[in-house]
Amino acid sequence: MLRHFLLALLGPALLALAPSGAHAALQPGTAAPAALGSDLRGHVLSVPDLRGKVVVLSFWATWCGYCMKEMPVLATLQNVADQKHLPLQVVLINYEEDRDVFRHTSRVLRQQAPGVLATWDRHGDIGKPYGAEGGIPVMVMLRRDGTVAHVHVGYGEDMLDSLLAEINALLLEPQAAAPGS
Repeated sequence: MLRHFLLALLGPALLALAPSGAHAALQPGTAAPAALGSDLRGHVLSVPDLRGKVVVLSFWATWCGYCMKEMPVLATLQNVADQKHLPLQVVLINYEEDRDVFRHTSRVLRQQAPGVLATWDRHGDIGKPYGAEGGIPVMVMLRRDGTVAHVHVGYGEDMLDSLLAEINALLLEPQAAAPGS
């Protein structure tokens, strides 16, 4: 249903693979590092804070054209998930940009997609395990338990169907029982 809504809203060809030499060190099935950066107010966000949700991480910068094409798609995805009460959280992680650029962009994002979480990775330490130092955008999908499900390096207009299928499959996975229950 989400896929059909986004396809109708955004058109059938919004994402296309952008070649990149980056390779993520983390592979599907491994636990994601806890750190996700800090928001505008300095609140530190971590993967355990989002346990129980499918998480889509995107490492981006304003100078990256492909990143700027990807961001409205992810904002729309979060808006739809919020409207449908789906356990999905998009986290846009600003990669190695100046704090003023992060502040400005975060404010604009908050207006377009209030549910999107925007954090800052000033020195690239958070993105490094995901391979962001080799090139951005890098999109990482986490299962509800915080393990890596998918890693995509680059962005392009022919990926919409496969990305939405991956997200839908993750949303359909049963939530693991809490430890001790």
